[in-house]
Amino acid sequence: MTSTADRLAHQKEREQGIGTNQQAVKFSQQDYESLRQQCLKSGRLFEDNLFPAERKSLGYNELGPYSSKTRGLDWKRPKELCSNPKFIDDGATRTDICQGALGDCWLLAAIASLTLDHRILARVVPSGQSFTEDYAGIFHFQFWQFGEWVDVVVDDRLPTRDGKLLFVHSAEGSEFWSALLEKAYAKANGCYEALSGGNTIEGFEDFTGGIAEIYSLDKAPANLFQIIRRALMLGSLLGCSIDISSAYETEAVTSLKLVKGHAYSLTGAEEVRSRGRVVQLVRIRNPWGQVEWTGPWSDGSSEWENISEDEKTNLNHVAEDGEFWMSYSDFTRHFSKLEICNLTPDTLMSDTVSHWNHYQFEGMWRIGSTAGGCRNNAATFSSNPQFVVRLEDVDDDPLDGEDGCTFLVGLMQKNGRQQKRINRDIETIGFAIYKYKGRSNVHLGPDVLLRQRAVAMSSSFVNTREVCDRFKLPPGEYAIVPSTFAPHKNGTFVLRVFSEKQAATSPLEEELDAKIEEEEISESDVNPHFKQIFKKLAGDDMEISVFELITLLNNVVSHRSDIKTDGFSLDTGRLIVSLLDKDESAKLGLMEFHVLWNKIQNYLEIFKNHDSDNSGTMSSHEMRGAATQAGFHVNSAVLQAIVNRYTDAQYAIDFDSFVACLIKLEMLFKMFKSLERGDSGKIELDMQQWLCLAMN
Repeated sequence: MTSTADRLAHQKEREQGIGTNQQAVKFSQQDYESLRQQCLKSGRLFEDNLFPAERKSLGYNELGPYSSKTRGLDWKRPKELCSNPKFIDDGATRTDICQGALGDCWLLAAIASLTLDHRILARVVPSGQSFTEDYAGIFHFQFWQFGEWVDVVVDDRLPTRDGKLLFVHSAEGSEFWSALLEKAYAKANGCYEALSGGNTIEGFEDFTGGIAEIYSLDKAPANLFQIIRRALMLGSLLGCSIDISSAYETEAVTSLKLVKGHAYSLTGAEEVRSRGRVVQLVRIRNPWGQVEWTGPWSDGSSEWENISEDEKTNLNHVAEDGEFWMSYSDFTRHFSKLEICNLTPDTLMSDTVSHWNHYQFEGMWRIGSTAGGCRNNAATFSSNPQFVVRLEDVDDDPLDGEDGCTFLVGLMQKNGRQQKRINRDIETIGFAIYKYKGRSNVHLGPDVLLRQRAVAMSSSFVNTREVCDRFKLPPGEYAIVPSTFAPHKNGTFVLRVFSEKQAATSPLEEELDAKIEEEEISESDVNPHFKQIFKKLAGDDMEISVFELITLLNNVVSHRSDIKTDGFSLDTGRLIVSLLDKDESAKLGLMEFHVLWNKIQNYLEIFKNHDSDNSGTMSSHEMRGAATQAGFHVNSAVLQAIVNRYTDAQYAIDFDSFVACLIKLEMLFKMFKSLERGDSGKIELDMQQWLCLAMN
């Protein structure tokens, strides 16, 4: 319950703007400025006890405590490594980033791309940090992590061997912003080893908050060159690489001097006229500047002799500096993968460039309530979270010349790198998009989803951090259903939609509501036989206590073979009495018991209607429909709370739990409505009122 309270508190913080780059969440609640002031006041350099200078901060396996790779290491501050360390010296450049003994070239390529745009770099590396003015051995960096910006504090003790930095370092050895940034990113992900292996696009996203597209160049869409040009116009970051078939090919150099398994950046796309025909060119950058392409359109190749001097100047014809041109056709032939990171509007300060419209939602898959798996799982698929996007305006300048609404959908699962330490794999995820019809804000059930085909789907279900695809659909309303491939998998995710034109987006959830029919009867309406039975049960005081009630109910259900039950508990009995006891006698009189009996008969009918396999129990995935039939409209969050409270180990709900759940729902709705001010949708309680209600 406290975790639910923490999640609700987090949602409130998000509503107040916390989690933006301007108001980043403090990682592990560490506040950079207050910690720095404490150190300056005490005259001690900062030592981070949450990411200590110990082996456990390095890793868990290859860099684990008992690994030979971690022996003989010393943690040293920059002032112990050189006489005049600099944080950033004369601007951040790619030569500040040299790979060390960690397989995180994907991350370093992303860091190198940051140096191309110092406005983007400034969002990640806050200004005003140095080894001179008010130096206290503490630094901080900001990363986008699964939907929010976090501010990560580190001390400047860095792992070294023989007086040299073990991991990323600058070419000169005296500049330390990149080494400290790597350390902060390692802290955010649990340890240094968690950074080993990955895609440049992951770093792009975490440094910008952008959304990633990945294209396999052997299956490149016909208009990919136009997509590249549009992305560059939008300020997007682009990376590319050549796949390897085995570990032996890592960093292998091809005959034309391209490095396999190496992360490159794509920085330009232009068309030139050569010998009377148009040639499409792309500009590629090797962040390490050591090996360059030697094929057509490389530096000094004969192809440059066939274009005008003006075009040469316009293309900023480069020399031996790690950046080179090649034809687009050679690019798709020699490279395997292209990654595009499309930026959010707040990243791009200039009004002269176009912006994507950006929408973001957080969600959860939970076993028994919202972990429905893909469409192959007909019984549970509709249980997944759902989101609606309303596309109204077609693109201004369609890349393929056809009218439609272009948008990107990205589904990202959280905390995959942290789970490496416990040897847990990330889930296989994807999504489907359906035409949405019907009244607004209604969670689509199997009667809708299973009767129509998806109009679009993610290109695959894959066990990666994020699945993202580009779509073009006619104007209209669409439901996005994100899921794991297999059902019954717990996970948390972020769903993002980037659209060329504005689009209304929202979670597709029922509005919380209850249609409770109050039974108005008088004693004369009660069947005489029922009165006689009640009097026999109640005794002379004509009231049934909670103990008598439980005995009665359990006696009734024990004779039924069509339902399963462990028996009504004393807590359920007290709940029933609390709901129906009008005179606060803590007992049920004739009229109150009559209302209860009719309720239970109604609940029994609903229960049997939703026991689809006649097992005597009801699947938790059928609870939403059953609650609706009983008059309660609940959303995914409430459904999850119901599952947590009322299901057994197999996520089944027996009859007594079903009755207890519906009685509790009715009580909660009535309590809220009695305390609500007007139709505000909110109540206000002091501590005593809250405790009394919660204990009831």
